[in-house]
Amino acid sequence: MRIISGKYKSKRISAPKNLPVRPTTDMAKESLFNILNNLYYFDNISVLDLFAGTGNISYEFASRGTEIIYAVDAHFACIKFINQTSKELDMDITSYKSDVYKFLEKTPLKTDVIFADPPYDFEEAQFLKIADIIFERDLLNEDGVLIIEHSKHTDLTKHPNHSYDKRYGGNVFSFFEAISDDEEE
Repeated sequence: MRIISGKYKSKRISAPKNLPVRPTTDMAKESLFNILNNLYYFDNISVLDLFAGTGNISYEFASRGTEIIYAVDAHFACIKFINQTSKELDMDITSYKSDVYKFLEKTPLKTDVIFADPPYDFEEAQFLKIADIIFERDLLNEDGVLIIEHSKHTDLTKHPNHSYDKRYGGNVFSFFEAISDDEEE
């Protein structure tokens, strides 16, 4: 995997082979960040990276100037790799070894962007539960966005907070936003 843009543009990061991960492809990641670049100034936002795996998404945000980044993964080796890489690159990424659902149920954190990349073999209900908890607990700042990465075989469009999908090959990014009181009327 490589960092697409920012301070560490073109830097390649090699994760250990034993990590249970499927990093977002460089092409899909570049497309995602082109969308986000039109929505946010990266140095003015906070990010929560769920099912962080190798930290691929967190590093991209950090390289682009985001200073408040939280990475959550249940796998010890993933957290260890994120901590090691962020230290080597002098990136301020706060990591949590935790089950994502338990973390979301208890965290007091509110961020501008929440990115979730759960295993593609999750049931649809497991994907939707992420969005349910985030919106029930109001974990996004105003104008914040939840992005869930999933395969083209998973349909998350029925969730009430779903805004739109962007497809890149077999990858889909589903975008979710809080429904304002104006929109509910």
